Amino acid sequence: MENNIELQNVSKKYKDFELKNISFNVPKGCIVGLIGENGAGKTTTIKSILNISKSYGTIKIFGEDIKLNEKKIKEDIGVVLDDSFLSEYLTAKQINSIMKDIYKTWEETKFIGLLKQFNLPIDKLIKEFSSGMKMKLKIATAISHNPKILILDEPTSGLDPVVRSEILEIFRKYIQEDEERSILLSTHITTDLEHISDYIVFIEKGEIVFNLPTDELLENYGIIKCSKEDFLKLNEEDYIKYKKEKYQYEVLINNKNLIMKKYNTITIDKPSIEEIMLLYIKGEK
Repeated sequence: MENNIELQNVSKKYKDFELKNISFNVPKGCIVGLIGENGAGKTTTIKSILNISKSYGTIKIFGEDIKLNEKKIKEDIGVVLDDSFLSEYLTAKQINSIMKDIYKTWEETKFIGLLKQFNLPIDKLIKEFSSGMKMKLKIATAISHNPKILILDEPTSGLDPVVRSEILEIFRKYIQEDEERSILLSTHITTDLEHISDYIVFIEKGEIVFNLPTDELLENYGIIKCSKEDFLKLNEEDYIKYKKEKYQYEVLINNKNLIMKKYNTITIDKPSIEEIMLLYIKGEK
């Protein structure tokens, strides 16, 4: 499978945080979800990919080094970051005029169509928009020059479930329209990823915990909810982490079929991505 983005041993050191040898790929035709709690390194990873934050290691986009061909590469990338956008004293109409001059592939018709779909006014100053409206405008702007890659940092944060569903559908259609396209989507709303992602990259304290196909993750992982007595029957190599609740133990496993054969009386629940992430972060070993 060909990749649109490739990271190999990417590192970045700050005074109180370090990104440690991050390696993963974003294949063509795929949506890759980047998950982790706040401060885990998601935004640092994205800013490294975009060469906003200077890092060590190799980052290739469309097979080319981002550090050597940044301007050319960025023509084909749509970006939504929390802390970057045009002046709030512009209107959507003015943004359209600016983007027509910046991107050769800008589609005014698509942009205006998305504004209507998102119920965004064309002549109102952005500073008068709610946070949800601003995010929808960023997404409309990112998509409207038909980029080959979308890189999105918390794009559905602060949006109600109906609008989130609408935006996820736009992402799904964006990928379906052209199998050469990819999306890298960083989010803490992991339920969104269960519906649209092909791969999940979980980052914690600057390191990758796992990088797996979404269906494989949800199929192989499980949570055992059991008494202390049943928990003590488990061998340590049988589970990843556990958490002691008031009346029971919650135990995270990643080899569901093997555990079912080994302990045929134990019930294994199907976990959500959020439950897997939280047990990794909060659980004990």
